[in-house]
Amino acid sequence: MASGTREESPSPSSPVAVQTNSPRETDARLLALVCSGTFQDLESFLDGQDHQASSVVGGSATRRPSGDDEEAFLRESVLDGVTVGGDTVLHVVATNGDSQDFLKKAGLVHRKAQNLLCAQNNDGDTPLHCAAREGNFAMVSLLIDLARGSEDASPNRVKALLRTENKIKCTALHEAIKSLPVGHDDMVELLMKKDPQLASFPKDGTSPLYLAILEGKSFIAETLYELSGGVLSYSGPNGQNVLHAAVLRGEDPKKMLEWTNNVLASQRDNNGHTPLHFAATAVLGNQNILSQVLKANAEALYQPDHNGSFPIHMAASVGATSVVSEFIENTPNCAGLRDARKMTFLHVAVDKKKISTVSYACKNGTLSWIFNMQDKNGNTAVHLAAQAGSVKIFCCLFRNRQVQLNLTNKKGETPLDIAYQNIPKGLHAYMVITAQ
Repeated sequence: MASGTREESPSPSSPVAVQTNSPRETDARLLALVCSGTFQDLESFLDGQDHQASSVVGGSATRRPSGDDEEAFLRESVLDGVTVGGDTVLHVVATNGDSQDFLKKAGLVHRKAQNLLCAQNNDGDTPLHCAAREGNFAMVSLLIDLARGSEDASPNRVKALLRTENKIKCTALHEAIKSLPVGHDDMVELLMKKDPQLASFPKDGTSPLYLAILEGKSFIAETLYELSGGVLSYSGPNGQNVLHAAVLRGEDPKKMLEWTNNVLASQRDNNGHTPLHFAATAVLGNQNILSQVLKANAEALYQPDHNGSFPIHMAASVGATSVVSEFIENTPNCAGLRDARKMTFLHVAVDKKKISTVSYACKNGTLSWIFNMQDKNGNTAVHLAAQAGSVKIFCCLFRNRQVQLNLTNKKGETPLDIAYQNIPKGLHAYMVITAQ
């Protein structure tokens, strides 16, 4: 039977061959020997296949090769099979372990079919990806040595393998970062020493540094920075950077700010969010992170996202009153910032029913100038409270003498007109009398 055809289609992001054109299924006996058999059994099987394959090919409908090509053709007929996931025999060996037996099996398979070292499965993973994902340090080291070959071989072979990205743009370095337990960085150190530029890949998307921060492995982040000489990617998904990740994770951003001279603090993701937008909603009590990000770029207070929301709106939307307070203490004028709906942070707090933030605003005498600001529909914060039927929030605003109850929105309604429909009758009557 003829073997499945392999098509090699190198690309800048994936410089090794991907299995295509429906290759044959892995021989069940071979798979069993690879997973649970001994090295000697596997060696005997493969040697036996080399000797027996002539008669098999001779009896098949496939035209038999001649000359020096025959041995390679016969050997391929058993080692070229793949699993349903597209894994070659070498993928299976690399995944299953890194004991001496598995290392010898990997070496044997590579000697008989060197092309498998760079083969990618259906997910775009090479055997190196698989070994790194399973935390098989010795196997990772061996596969790199096999790629290097002789001492005078080109170092580009190793770099090509190390920089190969799977379908989700992860290299073996990404897999190593995810697999290593907290406090360990041996595999990361191995990979980075083989290619100090490896932390710069992929060119866009989730960088190894971003992943390390998101995984809460700051010690790995430091290893990446040191071994790369500071030349590495800071990017993350959706246009984010590692400072976005640090804020989300609650990691101290001090070193990242130092490494980049605060540049990351001004960068926005695909939604227009700066790290300060994230800090406004993510820290909730970790004022140290918020303060560092704010100090790194105070101008971010005045940078809206693509929906027109400023960091103070984000904080109000989740009831992060301490964050709102810090923003206003640092820059009082930010209290009057309006989003795309012309809402202030107070409108947003009322809309999201965040009573603590509304209460803070009502008790802060310096904020009286925003109480009667109207959104694009002409509604003040107290209009919105009445519309929502939020009695506690409505009363909080109603009791503040700076709140005007006679302002009309674009429908010609005052807050009391709306309250008549949505607030309990007895309370409404009391409010009418009090307002007179």
